[in-house]
Amino acid sequence: MMTETTRNEGFLLLNKKPGITSFEALKEVKKAFSTGQVGHTGTLDKFAEGLLIALVGRAVKLTPWFSGGDKRYEGTIRFGVETDTLDPEGAPLAEGEMPSLDALVCALASFRGNILQRPPAYSAIHIGGKRASKLARNGAIPEMPKRPVSVYALELRSYRPPFAEVYIHCSKGTYIRSLARDIALAAGSRAHLASLKRTHIAGFSVEDAVNPAVGALKPLNQQAFETLGISCVTVSEEEAGKIIHGQALENIPELQGETAAGIFRDNGELLAVLKKEQHRWRYGYVYARE
Repeated sequence: MMTETTRNEGFLLLNKKPGITSFEALKEVKKAFSTGQVGHTGTLDKFAEGLLIALVGRAVKLTPWFSGGDKRYEGTIRFGVETDTLDPEGAPLAEGEMPSLDALVCALASFRGNILQRPPAYSAIHIGGKRASKLARNGAIPEMPKRPVSVYALELRSYRPPFAEVYIHCSKGTYIRSLARDIALAAGSRAHLASLKRTHIAGFSVEDAVNPAVGALKPLNQQAFETLGISCVTVSEEEAGKIIHGQALENIPELQGETAAGIFRDNGELLAVLKKEQHRWRYGYVYARE
């Protein structure tokens, strides 16, 4: 028999609609599962749509691992006008000519791979302890340092000026609004992101999203971790006891090239998440102890 605690613990794939914030998209989840302990992994801007992963109950503590996966998007870049927010909700900031197809294709090539990207001023990044977006709305011009991100794929699906349809596969922390701005500048133009749809987070797809009112929570099992791209380790009951009490572990296999691992009992119960720091495995979060 499923207990209330079990029923209200796990994660859910949501298809956020444009016009609402990521926070507002969680209202149905809170109502469906009668809990305020709900979070999401990876904010989507209000104008954007697509996949959100909602975490419920103790699963909220696993946000860093669920939000760390790669992302896939389909977007529309609108050339000719750059807005202050780099999206359709902002005020016009600058104008530019339509780039040629050759110029656009050449610009796209320069943004594939490991790049340094300057995040938008209108973002949730904290500058001096305050959100950059709040500073920008109050008339300040926050200095946004460039950050390393990875663009694994950047494809032009169609170009019908002023609109370019693009597909992006990128690392965590990549701002598609910034990408649209920078592509336009590289092509000798100005632009903003007119629409955006997130189709994947790691191995999870928006096609598998459900209505919270009728969908059941997915369990935090090995399949979920493997879909996130996180390796899994099964331990003995003796080692499980050590984990529950936060003791040091012995004989945990060294996972070559991995930075995190989910630790499970033989029965599939999640015990903890380990993370590698300075070439040593440490507890990232002891799930079973909470």
